[in-house]
Amino acid sequence: MPLDNVLIPKHEILSHDQEEKVLARFRITKDNLPKIRSSDPLVKELEAEPGAVIKIIRKDSTAENVYYRVVIK
Repeated sequence: MPLDNVLIPKHEILSHDQEEKVLARFRITKDNLPKIRSSDPLVKELEAEPGAVIKIIRKDSTAENVYYRVVIK
């Protein structure tokens, strides 16, 4: 499973409430978020539908960085 690999950053699907909070925090719409295709292996693993917002947490030696992507077809 791709999500079990230590080199793959953590991916999670945001709930509708979490989506709204993120979009309000950055004062953007889903259209402004970077895209990730529904054919991506990790998106398939998560079973995310188009329109869902995915939170990606990347850790390095000094920081934990959070990225958001919207799933497209």
